[in-house]
Amino acid sequence: MKYRTLGKNLKVSAVGLGCMGMSHAYGEPADKKEMTELLAQAVDIGYTFFDTAEIYGTPDNEHDNEELVGAALKPFRDKVVIGTKFGIQFDWTSTATNLPVITDARPEVIKKSVEGSLKRLQTDHIDLYYQHRQDKNVLVEEVAGVMQQLIDEGKILHWGLSEVDEETIRRAHKVCPVTAIQNRYSMMARWYEKLFPVLEELNIGYVAFSPTANGLLSGAYNKDSKFAAKVDYRSDMPQFTAEAMDKNQKLFDMLEETAQNKNATKAQIAMAWMICKKSYIVPIPGTRKLSRLIENAGAADVELTAAEVKALDDALDNMEMSAVYGGAPIKEK
Repeated sequence: MKYRTLGKNLKVSAVGLGCMGMSHAYGEPADKKEMTELLAQAVDIGYTFFDTAEIYGTPDNEHDNEELVGAALKPFRDKVVIGTKFGIQFDWTSTATNLPVITDARPEVIKKSVEGSLKRLQTDHIDLYYQHRQDKNVLVEEVAGVMQQLIDEGKILHWGLSEVDEETIRRAHKVCPVTAIQNRYSMMARWYEKLFPVLEELNIGYVAFSPTANGLLSGAYNKDSKFAAKVDYRSDMPQFTAEAMDKNQKLFDMLEETAQNKNATKAQIAMAWMICKKSYIVPIPGTRKLSRLIENAGAADVELTAAEVKALDDALDNMEMSAVYGGAPIKEK
């Protein structure tokens, strides 16, 4: 595994592991024993960067994922970087498959959240603590002030922002330096590339979630793929419809051709494209399978030249493709 640095000094594996799908959004929660073993195997492979959030869970256990990650990684705590998030709750009363979220970043709520996460993660500090979504009722400057307090207290080492724009990043960074943002990014979701200049100016890392467009770019799915209604968000994502599969054929073909040329897989190309584009981008694909864990780690070893990355960008710029899932709706309090 190769490694890179987020912000000033947060060293992480060049590919991280998004742990959400083990507990939430990709079907019923996976077997705890199997996932505990998988997380240990990830450490053996060289993963040092693990991503979770206080809300990744089920109606029966809203904090399932943090509990899983905390217990599984406790034996390796001094070797790993754990990122978690605060600031939203799911609307569990909703009948929608993709549950709406309710934001709440009041200082007293953040302080309660950090204590809960520390306990569930079985640690005395959180390496990277993100505001999960912006709360329009709480200024980001106020949130940044709380983050500085938590850093001063040693409860968190770094902080970040998720799904944010340039103005929010700049305002937050003035109060308490931001180590990383975590925004959606894939070949199908490139709208945040406009943030590259500000990230470079302020030395902020980019943690890319859904780097294979929720698994679509792995090549593992087709028109006949079925997903469990209500518990698997992919059952309601636009890129997984039969029509979308047809519309995205040129994208699939480009991935296949590039993968063959580089002796790699489609998923590896989808991630190598962003890893080779910028030295501060770290994708965090999720999986429940050892084979995928190994495959995803291998993305960091695929070399694409600047010219090859540009050729892929140019092709993507001129390629028809379907809509792609853009995230949970935010519900007003």
